[in-house]
Amino acid sequence: MAAIAATLLLAAPGFAQQQNLGPATGSVSIRQIQVAFIGSGQIGGGTLTYRGKSYGITVGGLGVGGIGASRVTATGAVYGLTKRSDFTGAYVQLREGWAVGDQGRGRLWLRNDKGVTLRLATRRQGLQLSLGADGVLIGWK
Repeated sequence: MAAIAATLLLAAPGFAQQQNLGPATGSVSIRQIQVAFIGSGQIGGGTLTYRGKSYGITVGGLGVGGIGASRVTATGAVYGLTKRSDFTGAYVQLREGWAVGDQGRGRLWLRNDKGVTLRLATRRQGLQLSLGADGVLIGWK
């Protein structure tokens, strides 16, 4: 069972990256703190830009995988958002990345049950190796 879960975690980022998501329907930037030691947690906030307007968001979650701590800035595209209210709620997040001092990067893929997908590139600062999955809640500020 553990081997199956590990295989899914390793394969899912590649699948999410290659999947045709159609045109971007918005953009998002997130700033958060991530801490991991087998289990992981993150808290932060950011901005959704949708149909020419900006909206403040909160981001928090718990998961598994990784070790260390980092400050993360993530930016990227939103796909499948047809109405603003579909953006908030629970997401599954797959992540991979690293940080050593002020050098670091990675990727995040998030998807909710309404079909909204976030594909983000990260810049990290700290000391962390991150590979895992999380449950993430996104809300309005």
